[in-house]
Amino acid sequence: MENEDYGLFGPGSVTWRVMGEPVLMVGGFRALLLQALHPRTMWGTAQNSDLMDPDAAWSRLARTIDFVRVRTWRPVPEVERVGRRVRKLHSKMSGLDLRTGEIFPIDAPENLLWVHMGEVDSYLDVARRAGVPLSREDCDRFVDEQRRAAEVVGLDPADVPASVGEMADYYTGIRPDLFACREAKDGLRRLFNPDVPLPFTPLKLAAPGMATLVVSTLPRWSRRLYGLPGLPTSDLWATMSLKALYRTTHLVPAPLRYPPDARRARALSRDLGRRVSRAA
Repeated sequence: MENEDYGLFGPGSVTWRVMGEPVLMVGGFRALLLQALHPRTMWGTAQNSDLMDPDAAWSRLARTIDFVRVRTWRPVPEVERVGRRVRKLHSKMSGLDLRTGEIFPIDAPENLLWVHMGEVDSYLDVARRAGVPLSREDCDRFVDEQRRAAEVVGLDPADVPASVGEMADYYTGIRPDLFACREAKDGLRRLFNPDVPLPFTPLKLAAPGMATLVVSTLPRWSRRLYGLPGLPTSDLWATMSLKALYRTTHLVPAPLRYPPDARRARALSRDLGRRVSRAA
């Protein structure tokens, strides 16, 4: 067991404890809405993909989900393989800044860091508010651990926030550069009424309720950038809804609640905990 390749994180990591929870699905969609508020990130995405084609958009979402899965749970060679693929793809892409007419590389560190921090903040915020047991030290460890994930897409970990406080400082510094461009607002509208491939038509019925929850989990300042109310009552409702969703998912037996990679991670973490207890 000592020679097993656990990937970037492994038993005992906060990342493994957090990322398998089904409620983190809300965090994934929250991240997309937050990331869209960086104009170059949004323009670069829109200009290099057919977001209006439901088949293409859902395929892109599926690839993103699989990338996060491999990065979180799989052995290092698999992580390196998907990392090389993503970095190679991004290196060939550029975008047009619609304000200045400047051409910019998609893999500019500013863009990569913004996308990374949107993920980290969203996953951690949803986990904390849902009731996943996390101490302050755990939250700092999660942010620090995620610097390994940032390196996979081409960032220098030394340039990535390593604690909740550093992450808050990052957002304070970048907020003046953010706004909801037309493409971002279009994405928000599609979240409430998505164009879905025919086999997924039933998802349209659940979309408005899920979208309302996702939007309500956004920071107040980001909701205001979208032209939506940034009311404390929305924060309270979102937190209560996340807690209820988390408790509800835990009524489902663990073998059905968690995907295979997360089940394996939980078993390995339990084994580590038992060995540590015996050694104490």
